[in-house]
Amino acid sequence: MFKLFTWWNGVTPGGWFDIKRRSVHVGTDDYGNKYYEDRKKSVEGRHRRYVIYDGLAEPSKVPAEWHGWLHHTLEEPPTEMPLNRRAWETDHKPNMTGTLFAYHPKGAISEGGDRRKADADYEAWTPDA
Repeated sequence: MFKLFTWWNGVTPGGWFDIKRRSVHVGTDDYGNKYYEDRKKSVEGRHRRYVIYDGLAEPSKVPAEWHGWLHHTLEEPPTEMPLNRRAWETDHKPNMTGTLFAYHPKGAISEGGDRRKADADYEAWTPDA
């Protein structure tokens, strides 16, 4: 019942039926997101591309290679033509803001608020000094 009306918790049954009816499954990424491409060209003259998120609809869960394919930057999907990874590239991580896994630097209130001594030695400037 919950999925029937909330698209942000995955695709709705109506959306799932529509995408399955007119699209082909192209691939699945490491996060379980599934990618589809329309069989027919749209009014713009190209095939529309979709992602169905595994779980919460969070665009930052789309890895770079799939993002490029979704936006027609890459013609071939990563399943057919994987991107060459450079030595300096790190693994994709979704945005964790607002979750328990969010980054909290030392000195943040959520980490206890204890700041390093050098940061806390601030003395306000006064014009009389």
